[in-house]
Formats: sequence, C-alpha cells, structure tokens
Amino acid sequence: MKCLLLISALALGLPSASAWANADDDEFYKTKNCFACHRIDRNTLGPSFKSIAAKYTGDATAEARLAKKIREGGVGAWGQVPMPAQPQVSEEEAVRLARWIMTLK
Repeated sequence: MKCLLLISALALGLPSASAWANADDDEFYKTKNCFACHRIDRNTLGPSFKSIAAKYTGDATAEARLAKKIREGGVGAWGQVPMPAQPQVSEEEAVRLARWIMTLK
C-alpha cells in the first residue's frame, strides 16, 4: 500500500516536495482537521510537524507512510494517543500533506 500511494502520486504528476512548500500549504493543513491536534513547530495533542519531519528524515518511504497514516490513522509511533483516521482526506491530499510536512525539517 505504501508503494501504491507513492506510485499514484508520481503517476498523477504531483510536484516534488520543494514545489509544495508555499504559503498555500502552510494553510492547507488547517482545512483538513490537522490543526485540531498538530502545530508546525510545537507539540500539542500530537507531535509537531517539524518533529514528524525530523523523525522521518532520510526515510525514502516517508511520504507514502505519512500519507497512509493520515488516511488510516494509527497508534504507537508517538505514544499511546491515537491518530484518528481521516477518510475525508483524499489520497492526493494526503500525499500533498505528507510532502509538505517533509519540507519542514
């Protein structure tokens, strides 16, 4: 599934991570419920996006893993507070969010 998301993103011709790093993306995450638990540079209920990016730096599968986590949720990667699934976020939006997060290193 991880590879499928990445392949889907590439097949759709989505831009590279650096192309997503703009003011629109700095606000986009707020439209997808991310802001309920995450902030860019400080931990709240969930880890900061900068902490997430730092944790996955150097991981070639990070974007696909994060996109999957956004859509399916999970628990255990950051403690016992669960990340709820976000099925209202499309696969393309999840990839966009994951790419943006990885630019925040």
